[in-house]
Amino acid sequence: MSAFQAIKEIKVGIDFGDGIIPVGRLAIRDRVIYFEYDRGFIDHGMEISPLRLLLQSGVQQFDYDLFEGLPGVFNDSLPDGWGRLLFDRYIRSKGQLPSGVTPLDRLAHIGQYGLGALVFEPDHSADETQDNINLDTLANQAQEVLDGASDDVLAELIALNGSSAGARPKALIGVNKKRDHIIHGAHELPQGYEPWIVKFPNTQDGMDAGAIEYVYALMAKEAGIIMPDVHLFPAQHGAGYFAIKRFDRDGEKRYHMHTACGLLHSDFRTPSMDYEDLIALTSMLTRDVREIEKLYRQTAFNVLAHNRDDHSKNFSYLMDDNGQWTLSPAYDLTFSSGPRGEQSTMVMGEGRNPNTEHLLKLADEASIKKDCAVEIIETIESCLAKWPELAKQYGVHKANIDLIGKKINSDG
Repeated sequence: MSAFQAIKEIKVGIDFGDGIIPVGRLAIRDRVIYFEYDRGFIDHGMEISPLRLLLQSGVQQFDYDLFEGLPGVFNDSLPDGWGRLLFDRYIRSKGQLPSGVTPLDRLAHIGQYGLGALVFEPDHSADETQDNINLDTLANQAQEVLDGASDDVLAELIALNGSSAGARPKALIGVNKKRDHIIHGAHELPQGYEPWIVKFPNTQDGMDAGAIEYVYALMAKEAGIIMPDVHLFPAQHGAGYFAIKRFDRDGEKRYHMHTACGLLHSDFRTPSMDYEDLIALTSMLTRDVREIEKLYRQTAFNVLAHNRDDHSKNFSYLMDDNGQWTLSPAYDLTFSSGPRGEQSTMVMGEGRNPNTEHLLKLADEASIKKDCAVEIIETIESCLAKWPELAKQYGVHKANIDLIGKKINSDG
């Protein structure tokens, strides 16, 4: 990683896998961020953020209180949680305060290798090697950072984190087809390797957190939810490390990725969103009833499986090089409690105890026929009934099998 230096201006581009298309430029002055589209990109007619970053000439600026003044689409390129902790710790190790680092400085350290298709220049991202990776070693290093120790591993962990979000430590890895060899995966991968993300427990998780998320993914897939490939890598301690194949990459192809949080300029830390909002957003972006049904199925799973950390960063949309939007495959599906134990995203105004009645009302709002909604709900309930058996098979602790089983049975 290059030495830290303040950035005044950043060129933004988009790369769908066949070369960078200039999008525009970001500039900062007196802590205020400005953005201007490239004239050629406006003529191209592609909207990367159709609600909040209008495709028009002239300089645009945004509310400083949200995303530190950055447009939501570019804020989506920045890590939060674990990734921000790493970078801030790295800045401190260089004798500087994170408060002096602007969003443009952070984008420069994402460079050309963040999630999605947006790229940023200058590129101050970490140098990359194709070294082999030991997941147990990475997990230990992540724990050392969480414990406030070991500044010497910060640069490597930052390189592996890319722009992934969320509180749990993550690493971007390359995995071979047999899934028995792992390398650094933030940059281009050699032939025969695919890009994946692997998660490690944080200080609040038990050692079976990876196994719980893996079982949830198996149940979700069986319930008809579109998910990427998942895998539970063996661990020296605990039931294993949960990993998921990246859906913003398909061979050489890259997809532009935008969260509901960034699209709506919604602060995911103070939940105020309802699934009605997501239905409306999905309809507006995709204009496809199949995408709305995909979202509804995911909604029902979240409610019935007690996944209450379903905030606006946990829903994303993908845009291809033709400007066509789709709902992304599902991710971050696991047993969780939301703020004050409530659903982070409400269902028809209900956050504390949403149930099948609220789900059926939402189906009506989304123009999904009642018999179709009932079939989706019954299919999910049938798949969730396999929780105790699958959880035991993959090493979830008995106390968690019982606790989650009880919550699953009480929801709905």
